[in-house]
Amino acid sequence: MAYRLLPIGYPPAPPYSFACSMNTPELHPYLFLMVLLGMAMAFPLIPLALARLWAIRFATPRPGPQKNSTYECGIETRGDPLVQFRSGYYLYGILFLIFDVEAVFLFPFAVSFLGLSVGAVMAMLVFVLLLAEGLAWAWLKGLLDWK
Repeated sequence: MAYRLLPIGYPPAPPYSFACSMNTPELHPYLFLMVLLGMAMAFPLIPLALARLWAIRFATPRPGPQKNSTYECGIETRGDPLVQFRSGYYLYGILFLIFDVEAVFLFPFAVSFLGLSVGAVMAMLVFVLLLAEGLAWAWLKGLLDWK
């Protein structure tokens, strides 16, 4: 590597940054975070304020018993409006999501199967075996029986 010798008294070049070369003022280092925080606060608060102003302007001031009823329009309910919800439906939904996400993870694996290393194939095998174990557990517990 060759070094270039400068004559004695030759002034070195002053260090320039991109901001100085463009003659722009230096910005505060946390300005971006402050702007981001302001936008994060304004994004939910502006629609809430607009909804409140809309309600003040256009809502009826004193709603009556018909307005306060359970249903403003339609058929009145008969009997108890509270319906028991079976928690088994929740388990069906969770199992569906698990196996749906499994399909999402298996698709790229199936597309690039021939180009993967042995370690990647073993990792996917462990993934599939864990999901099979979860399915076997749900089956043995009777969670998949529709009653």
